[in-house]
Amino acid sequence: MSWIYLFVAGLLEIGWPVGLKLAQTSQYRGLGFFLAAICISGSGFMLWLAQKTIPMGTAYAVWTGIGAAGAFAVGVLAYGDPASLGRFIGVGLIVAGVVTLKLMH
Repeated sequence: MSWIYLFVAGLLEIGWPVGLKLAQTSQYRGLGFFLAAICISGSGFMLWLAQKTIPMGTAYAVWTGIGAAGAFAVGVLAYGDPASLGRFIGVGLIVAGVVTLKLMH
C-alpha cells in the first residue's frame, strides 16, 4: 500500500508546479494558487503515509522523480516547453534512477 501512496504523492507533486504556472495569468491566479496549495498538501500527506514503511531516502527520491518527470511532460505537452533530445535523455536518467531505487528496495 505504501508504494501506492508514494505513486499518488508523486502525481500530486506534478500538480503544484502546474498550479503555479496557472497562477502566472491574472485570469487563473486564484485557481492556480488553490490548486498548488491542495496538491502540495496532498502530496506531503501521501509522502508521510508512504514513509511509514518505505525508507525516507528512497521515498523522497521516487517522489521527486515522479514529480520532475511529470512536470517535464506537462510542460512539453501543455505549455510548449523545449523538447530537445538532451532534455529527454535527462528525464530518462531520472526515471532510470527511480526504477533502480524501487528494484533495490
